[in-house]
Amino acid sequence: MSEEPARSEAETMIAEAKKALFVMVGLLAVLWLVQIVNAVDDYGIGRDLGIEPRDPASLPDVLTSPFMHSSWGHIEANSGPLFIFGFLAAYRGVKKWFAVSLLIIVASGLGVWFTAPSNSVTVGASGLLFGYFGYVIVRGLFDRHPIDIVIGLVMALCFAYQFTSLLPTDERVSWQGHLFGFAGGIIGGWVFRDRRPKAVAAPDPATALLPKDLS
Repeated sequence: MSEEPARSEAETMIAEAKKALFVMVGLLAVLWLVQIVNAVDDYGIGRDLGIEPRDPASLPDVLTSPFMHSSWGHIEANSGPLFIFGFLAAYRGVKKWFAVSLLIIVASGLGVWFTAPSNSVTVGASGLLFGYFGYVIVRGLFDRHPIDIVIGLVMALCFAYQFTSLLPTDERVSWQGHLFGFAGGIIGGWVFRDRRPKAVAAPDPATALLPKDLS
């Protein structure tokens, strides 16, 4: 790779990383603003816009529940990891990040809607958080980017304790949202992988066809 294309690629990556930073700061600002309004309302908004399993009227809440939290401790616990994984998911391209985010939200929300206990209301961005976690782990493998492979491995090792949250260890925690969000992130890594055109080999001069008539 010549110096000029390499510099152009680096500049593009830096520009996308800046966009990713602004997007994640904006997302967290929205979550905290919603939390303030929700807390003032005694969490009535969260109860109205959270997912109620197998209730057809609650299907639209699949899209709103990630923006609600049940307490200040709940949003504090989600904010740090969400920012880290979300930024890593977005720094390769914000447009792709939006598509991956929507897939994760739908996968996590529908998983909760189908499998969570009856008479429960599920809210929180943890399904999205685990979706980004899964996406970051597998993206490098699907895209064949060495840097992203290393990032995925480091994140998997540093946050290995998060894998226990994919199992039903605490009835107060929506492991269903975590599990289906994580699965959505892995699917997103495959669906939105880089599809590079196959390189076409140059013809070998030694085996090139000669004209039939050389006279």
